[in-house]
Amino acid sequence: MTTTTPITTPSAPTLATQRPPVWKYGLASAVVASAATTALAAIARAAGVSFADRTGTGIPITAFTELTLLFALVGVGIAAVIARTARRPRPTFVRTAIALTALSFVPDLTYGFAASSAVTLISLHSVAAAIVVPTLARHLARTR
Repeated sequence: MTTTTPITTPSAPTLATQRPPVWKYGLASAVVASAATTALAAIARAAGVSFADRTGTGIPITAFTELTLLFALVGVGIAAVIARTARRPRPTFVRTAIALTALSFVPDLTYGFAASSAVTLISLHSVAAAIVVPTLARHLARTR
């Protein structure tokens, strides 16, 4: 009587084992972006940028932390959805993120901020996007 031993071959790594979930990197980049924008906003305020609109209401420093974290996490959610649904997740996400970042400039330009405040706010949006978008894009597949 002969015994046969089944031949096993190592299975190919699945998409789940190749790439850790994008939200882990997104959460970390959201925290870093929040800290960076808050620190830069505090420096700008110390340098004389008021962040006050035409009514005189200013943006509190803590709002930079909260809103950067909130919208970075929205970006993480968008990246997760795109990762599951888009045929080309990375370029789709990058294009979407660039468009949304550009749209985030609109309130800064139309809400009645002084020029120095508007330029600083646009710069802070750009800093947050420069931290979060490449981090998320790096962890998305080029194609599915």
